[in-house]
Amino acid sequence: MVSDVRRRVKRWAFKRSLWVFHCNTGGCNGCDIEILAAFTPRYDVERFGIRLVGSPRHADVLVVTGPVTRKNAELLRRIYEQMPSPKWVIAVGTCACSGATFSDAYNIAAGVDRVIPVDVYVPGCPPKPEAIIDAFAILMEKIEREGV
Repeated sequence: MVSDVRRRVKRWAFKRSLWVFHCNTGGCNGCDIEILAAFTPRYDVERFGIRLVGSPRHADVLVVTGPVTRKNAELLRRIYEQMPSPKWVIAVGTCACSGATFSDAYNIAAGVDRVIPVDVYVPGCPPKPEAIIDAFAILMEKIEREGV
């Protein structure tokens, strides 16, 4: 009984306070601008308890933009490993989801899911802030459903 209550409280706390670390792996910065727009007062994702942090060691969610270059693949993997568990990943933009037009380039490893596991995909070039907010809502539902 007590452990069930603890589990529900822990799940509620994680769902209501997602700390986000943003990583650009070589994109054009279009998605980065839209992510930052989601944190401005107009869209204000902080009302959902989502906030940016400066270190992956403090983050629950890794938001990745851009196609993963061969140079950045190991760096992205290292950033993911530095995050404490439980951790989730959101791939923002078509480049992060699949590599997009750069997928056949010599220096592109591929989309983010070839390097680290991805929980939510946000397609678009660049996706609107509303789509990014929807991705956070989907992630919150996933946390509620699956637990911590």
